Amino acid sequence: MKIIRLPHAMSRWSDRLRREGVTIGLVPTMGALHDGHRALIKAARLQCDALVVSIFVNPTQFSPNEDLSRYPRPIAKDRALCRGEGVDVCFEPDAGAMYPEGFQTIVTVPVVAQHWEGASRPHHFAGVATVVTKLFSIVRPHVTLFGQKDFQQAALIRRLIRDLNLGIDLIVPDTIREPDGLAMSSRNIYLTPFQRRAAPTFHQALLIGRTAVETGLRDSRSIEQRMRHVIGREPTMSVDYLAICDPETLEPLTRIERRAVILGAVRIGSVRLLDNMMVAVKPRR
Repeated sequence: MKIIRLPHAMSRWSDRLRREGVTIGLVPTMGALHDGHRALIKAARLQCDALVVSIFVNPTQFSPNEDLSRYPRPIAKDRALCRGEGVDVCFEPDAGAMYPEGFQTIVTVPVVAQHWEGASRPHHFAGVATVVTKLFSIVRPHVTLFGQKDFQQAALIRRLIRDLNLGIDLIVPDTIREPDGLAMSSRNIYLTPFQRRAAPTFHQALLIGRTAVETGLRDSRSIEQRMRHVIGREPTMSVDYLAICDPETLEPLTRIERRAVILGAVRIGSVRLLDNMMVAVKPRR
């Protein structure tokens, strides 16, 4: 496995392989890799001839009140996981390489980013869109994979690829969960043992929402109230947002007619967890 740190060296590697007809895949990460990332890498390995995993803790997607320095960086462990999964290149630029002196370009996808995570973290998605655009320009992949856990992020990347005619295939595999339903996330390491035992309540609330839809409830507010009731039984957990949205536009729905996605974020102490669930109205027989 090669380790490449400089953008121009990464582009040279990709350009050579593309000229040879090699299909390149990219899994962008901020490191602290876990089994959810492992599943993405395994899925990507099936879609391409050569696989790049980027490991870059992107400073521009952190707001001023979020501790960038606290973000875990277990680079030796991350490399070992990538090596074990047959990754061809770990692309590990530093902030100076990605944002050199004088850098001033920002990429935004304003409509997709305006609600939910975008409202809670106003600077986040501009940072995501900008760094992903740069990674696409540097690595030049044919296919890229993003996890469904960050549903709004995946929707934003889909719109970015479409609007800028980037010609990259986006694949969004299902969320990988712990046995008790908690979505795998780098943030989970911050949970205390007591908080970790409480955390699956979030997933349980989403399951209640899905069951409500499957058994005939269509009113979004009523479904949301049922989910909030479940979360309210866990005193350590508070709701940042719960929303039932159109899966493409992420606009809130007052009533579910066909398909929808339940988006949510909760806090347990200082830890903020994201999750979502697709729901669909069962056709009448």
